[in-house]
Amino acid sequence: MSDSGILPDLRLRALVEDGVVQPGHPLATGQVQPASIDLRLGAVAYRIRASFLPGRGRTVADCLSGDLVMHKVDLREGAVLETGCVYLAPLQESLRLPAGLSAAMNPKSSTGRIDVFTRVIADGAAAFDRVPDNYQGPLYAEICPRTFSILAREGDRLSQIRFRQGEHTPTRDVTVSVDLGGFENGIVGYRARRHSGLIDLANIGTHARDRYWEPLYAPDGNLILDPEEFYILASLESVVVDVNEAAEMAPIATEIGEFRAHYAGFFDPGFGLEAAGGAGGRAVLEVRGRDVPFILEHGQPVAQLVYEKMLSEPKAAYGTIASNYQAQGLKLSKYFTS
Repeated sequence: MSDSGILPDLRLRALVEDGVVQPGHPLATGQVQPASIDLRLGAVAYRIRASFLPGRGRTVADCLSGDLVMHKVDLREGAVLETGCVYLAPLQESLRLPAGLSAAMNPKSSTGRIDVFTRVIADGAAAFDRVPDNYQGPLYAEICPRTFSILAREGDRLSQIRFRQGEHTPTRDVTVSVDLGGFENGIVGYRARRHSGLIDLANIGTHARDRYWEPLYAPDGNLILDPEEFYILASLESVVVDVNEAAEMAPIATEIGEFRAHYAGFFDPGFGLEAAGGAGGRAVLEVRGRDVPFILEHGQPVAQLVYEKMLSEPKAAYGTIASNYQAQGLKLSKYFTS
């Protein structure tokens, strides 16, 4: 066992037992993943005027005490979170981190693939999705549906958290490029249809794909990205994450092109691993065009996959437990029909 790295599933459960992670309610089935814990929405959300960071010395509650909050939303029976609005929801999980143990958060894959922009905020935070060691306090999810309005409920899981012992020490990084050669029926990707229906987060696999997505083709090997449109594409390369490592997809650097790739970036140990049923799995890319139309070409680099070692191997690798995206090709979120 190394003295630094990402904590695996058994160590994550130990954090709960030891009170480092305080879930508020007993853990739900499947909440602990091979290298992360899903974070659950609390009973309420606040519609706020704008995104914010509390900054050093201020709590999130301090910031909500002024005129930032427009109204309060009750999530206990479900509520619609509307496109273009910003919400802040206290999470059921809070933290009491010891020295040397930090945390990082990211949207779940199913969240990123429906263009729901979500980030986690902690008290005193000067950055999103990062919590330093020794932090003691609550967590909040900032939620902004970009294309589809969603019906959310208390207990829904939009984000996930990883815990790191020691320093963040990447072991390698891999450039990921885009596949515009065509998958089933020559489709290279999907563009989200604006003004589509509501997505109910409780209903898996029931939303008609064609009502929400327009299939895309690239007979010449290139695709024009329109500003502020949202696309689902896939990597040209197969992605493999061994059981003793984890990976994260880094957003595209601005100097590479007028777009951002991948909002949801955690890859668990075992993703794409042949022994775990994942041979040939691709990285699905959540892409948003920016500023001006941009021509994306087959094989063009779009992101970096950054690998990091695990503190130890997980008991259950990705793919050996219920998983929606093992061995995936070009795959939409689990909420849609195939």
